Order: sequence, then structure tokens, then C-alpha cells
Amino acid sequence: MGVRGVVVWCANYRCSHWVAISADPWPDQTPLSDIEERFVCTACGGRGADVRPNWSTKGRPRATAGR
Repeated sequence: MGVRGVVVWCANYRCSHWVAISADPWPDQTPLSDIEERFVCTACGGRGADVRPNWSTKGRPRATAGR
């Protein structure tokens, strides 16, 4: 879909900590639901997250090593 980043919200609704990160570490065909359980919140220590596309990164080129 051309999105180069994701927004990750803590699964704990009381915490609501979020962060926008690059999606480059994962292959394009990776479903977001497959990576949600891997996240650990840096604010509350809770496991799990709600991961959504960061549409503001659509169309931006991928970062390349050595540049």
C-alpha cells in the first residue's frame, strides 16, 4: 500500500502510550496482526499493542544503508 511506517498504541487502554515507527524491518506482506503481540510498552511494561498504518509516511522512500 506504500506505507513506510506504523503507529503503535499500548494495548492497555489506561496507558494509551503510542509511538510512530518505521515499518522497514518487516517484509511488505507481513500482516500487522502478526507483530502486535511482540511489542512491550516502554511506559507501563504491558505486552501487546494495536498497530495501524501511519498514512503520513505513504510514498516516502525506504531508508537505505550507507546513505
